[in-house]
Amino acid sequence: MRQYKKIDEQDINKIREIVGENNIITEQEKMLDYSHDEFSLAKITKIPDAVAKPRSAAEVSEILKLANKESVPVTPRGGGTGLCGGCVPVFGGVVLSFENMNKLLEIDCENLMAVAEPGLTLKEFYENIEKAGFFFPPHPGEESATIGGVVATNAGGARAVKYGVIRNFIRGLEVSLPTGEIINLGGKIIKNSTGYNLLNLLIGSEGTLGIVTKAVISLMPPPAATIMLVVPYDNLSDAIKTVPEIIRNKIMPMAVEFIERELITVTEEFLRKEWPCKGGEAHLMIILDGSSEEEMEKLSQSIAQTCLDYNATDVFVANTMQKQQDVMDIRSQIYEALKPQTIEALDITVPRAEIANHVEKVHEISKKYGMWLPTCGHAADGNLHTFLMKTCMKDRKLDDAEIEGWKEKYPLVRKELHEDCKMRGGIISGEHGIGLVKKEYLPLSVDRKQIELMKMIKKIFDPNKILNPGKIFDID
Repeated sequence: MRQYKKIDEQDINKIREIVGENNIITEQEKMLDYSHDEFSLAKITKIPDAVAKPRSAAEVSEILKLANKESVPVTPRGGGTGLCGGCVPVFGGVVLSFENMNKLLEIDCENLMAVAEPGLTLKEFYENIEKAGFFFPPHPGEESATIGGVVATNAGGARAVKYGVIRNFIRGLEVSLPTGEIINLGGKIIKNSTGYNLLNLLIGSEGTLGIVTKAVISLMPPPAATIMLVVPYDNLSDAIKTVPEIIRNKIMPMAVEFIERELITVTEEFLRKEWPCKGGEAHLMIILDGSSEEEMEKLSQSIAQTCLDYNATDVFVANTMQKQQDVMDIRSQIYEALKPQTIEALDITVPRAEIANHVEKVHEISKKYGMWLPTCGHAADGNLHTFLMKTCMKDRKLDDAEIEGWKEKYPLVRKELHEDCKMRGGIISGEHGIGLVKKEYLPLSVDRKQIELMKMIKKIFDPNKILNPGKIFDID
């Protein structure tokens, strides 16, 4: 394992001079919140040597210059909402927390662009741009996530099927490199064929190549009308088979989610909210947007008929904002409802025609090992989230009693699910990233030469390997 310098008092004083007395933390108990993300297993927790809260790109640059010179590891941290240990300071060192760099700097109404600092939460971002009359389609789900974090992981979410992921909306980045230089990539431009696309390389690099200190983000006018359909089926296979037919009919929904009934039941109980219908073993949640209510009516009728043709038991229309919000809350809060008993939430992506087959394999593995493996996901883009659970359901609630032998079963179940993903032409992460937790399975998705090239790129950007070390792949 690579050895880094242990921060000493002289280093602490230099960082304090850069960020100010009130923007550095060195007390162990106060650094606990910076030692983990939302991944449930405590074994990956690591308390840093110090937490610094820079206020500007210049301060980020100075800290990186110091760290690079002294061989001190630096781990950038946004909202800490990740699910694969991406912001865990594996080697100690300094955590850079961007809670002080949390401003929406500009809304450019003429160019339909926003400029934001990395610590701005999605919640605040959505609220501000909506007040200004704009729409930002990507919705990763957890609104306490930050702009820097979603750029670092190229986050996706439910709306990716029509509008794409975060990468599709980032037009420019200000980035501080591990050596301290500040570079500007892209800008308020739509087309760019000027040399290698370093902008896209940085997006999704999980804070291993550079630290985002400012982002230029493309906005859209809001849709004139939206509608949500909730469609129950007696089995998941029929639900999944419906989705390609909808798209073949030249309808591109904003979102198509599939959810197994047990997950809905647990989350209803957790939120004290109700799903629009009670029947069915699997449900599709379909969101449409368009230019008018008349268009929505026509499209929803077409989709409803397609669903019924594929054995849907009914079609429910959430035709008020409150109904739509309740459905979205239940879908978005599934992980929160399951979290107390969740070991890991997987992020497998397969060709969408393979979703039902993969979920059948999930059920088979669940029976084989006696583990509850509830699954939901994005039906139109093939991204599935299977939750590996310590417990099962009992009387419509999560049971507190742990499954016997779950610690031994967990790695075996995880391995079989990832191998099935590979067999179906899938990849191990669609939107969460690799981080610390998933890197052992990276070779299942990416061949040896690609990993070798990634390591070479890492070495060019970060010759002393100080920036978020130990993520995506091991440090040589």
